[in-house]
Amino acid sequence: MSRLYRTLVLPYHFLWAFLSAAYYGFPAKKLTVIGVTGTKGKSSVSEMLYAVLTDSGHTAALAGTIRFAIGAQSEPNLYKMTLPGHGFIQRFLARAVREGATHAIVELTSEGALQYRHAFLSLDALIFTNLQEEHLESHGSFEKYFRAKFRIARALARSGKRPRAIIANAGDPRGKDFLALPVEDRLPFSFSDAAAAVVRDDGVSFLYRDTRFDVPHPGRFTVMNALAVIRTSLWLGIPVDAIARALAAVKRIAGRAERIEAGQDFIAVVDYAHTPDSLRAIYGAYKDRRKVCVLGNTGGGRDVWKRPLMGGIADEACAEVFLTDEDPYDENPESIVEAMAKGMKRAPRIIMDRREAIRAALRAARAGDAVLITGKGTDPFIMRAKGAKEPWSDARVVREELERLRTES
Repeated sequence: MSRLYRTLVLPYHFLWAFLSAAYYGFPAKKLTVIGVTGTKGKSSVSEMLYAVLTDSGHTAALAGTIRFAIGAQSEPNLYKMTLPGHGFIQRFLARAVREGATHAIVELTSEGALQYRHAFLSLDALIFTNLQEEHLESHGSFEKYFRAKFRIARALARSGKRPRAIIANAGDPRGKDFLALPVEDRLPFSFSDAAAAVVRDDGVSFLYRDTRFDVPHPGRFTVMNALAVIRTSLWLGIPVDAIARALAAVKRIAGRAERIEAGQDFIAVVDYAHTPDSLRAIYGAYKDRRKVCVLGNTGGGRDVWKRPLMGGIADEACAEVFLTDEDPYDENPESIVEAMAKGMKRAPRIIMDRREAIRAALRAARAGDAVLITGKGTDPFIMRAKGAKEPWSDARVVREELERLRTES
């Protein structure tokens, strides 16, 4: 980050954050605010916690990658960013207060923290899920990426609320930094907290404090997400049996291991996985199934290092691999896909039209297979050159192509 940027731009963002909070009367002070940060799992944790709060009778607000919600009102996040700037969050929280919300869940990112979008949120608690390699070219290094994330942790430490809590993944190497924060309650969680855990591709089950939890989402990562929510919910005073009931009812999180059902004899899944670790995790969730995989590489002009690695992971885990377009921005989309193919031992099927790639993958599936379409999740656009945006929904396209397949058979 250049000295000129620090001198001119950062004070601008800070001032905008302060003036927005002041204009709306510092609404975060009137709410119990839980921030959620980390590389992966933010949206799933936020959605699960929102469900627990709502099921327990609280009126809650949610600002995240998937959607913005207050009580029963919900609208998709169409901004292509987790937390928009220019005072958006203060305006949203002020509306939440007017509409009777008592709690707010806010997803917080490293990019947003550099622009002070986390400022003046008066955090009561912060959940840290994990830290993986992402945005390295944007931040300059993994250490700088961590430091940007930790600005959010420092905001919790500065909050005037009492008591404050940090809920952090103790199994992550950076978890200890978050758990060392000078706050009243430090609440670690790790996979070992889930007794008798059973991980399946249609859900997970485990015991926590002698209470059985059944969460209808796949993979080891779901256990970790659920544990973060359980620790936070107990801190908020919600009984453990109420938490278990609410999590059992969370049958769909849009774009996060989201199953698309149209009567087919195989599984079709849409997931946001766009880092090497998250790709391994979603493939691992279906380890006992033959996998047909569709992937591109999010973000032309960024994170070039991961392209051959992502291709190699798919090559190793999937019976068939379809490489396709995702978000090329101003970069040549073919060059992105070719870089991914260099990490593969087998020749992938390259179909640049994303719909055509999804259609081909669905047609290649056999009974019992898992067709995994990754990279976009709920992203509402394919981002092209010169700021052009093509409206898009992986879930919608999969449903349409499954219906076409059904009518043709």
